[in-house]
Amino acid sequence: MLNNTDKIMNKIFSFLDEIGIKITLKKIKEKTFLPGILIRHGNLIVDKDKLIYPGDLLHEAGHIAVTPQRERQYLNANVSSQNLSNKEGEEIATILWSYAAAQHINIPIELVFHENGYKGDSSWLITQFAHKNYIGLPLLQWMGLTYQEDSTFKFPEMKKWMRE
Repeated sequence: MLNNTDKIMNKIFSFLDEIGIKITLKKIKEKTFLPGILIRHGNLIVDKDKLIYPGDLLHEAGHIAVTPQRERQYLNANVSSQNLSNKEGEEIATILWSYAAAQHINIPIELVFHENGYKGDSSWLITQFAHKNYIGLPLLQWMGLTYQEDSTFKFPEMKKWMRE
């Protein structure tokens, strides 16, 4: 019988597979930015024994998703430190993408925005989302991932999950 963490990871894995983000389960020997997760050539490598926060999978997947398709193959390790496109803006988009993904697969956002992440700003981010203050929404709209504000569809509903 699966425990709750396994059920959540299975939901996340199914979602990421569905949208086209490749996941490889294997032991990771090197030091990683987030425990148990490594981005290699635009794909996720997951060491389930080292993974502490399953919600971190959505955040790292968000980095892959908001990166232009032509650049994804160059994503490795700590993508925020790489000199590709506009990584600062993409970090904001990644945070909001992660929120939309958690809502879409119906997992508590506290699993993504846990107390040991986001440089201590997790509870602030959760409060912003609860008040529909979606920081970075214009960026996701510009990327073509979500609908414009005048649409009948409203964020966190997404038009598509992967940037072209």
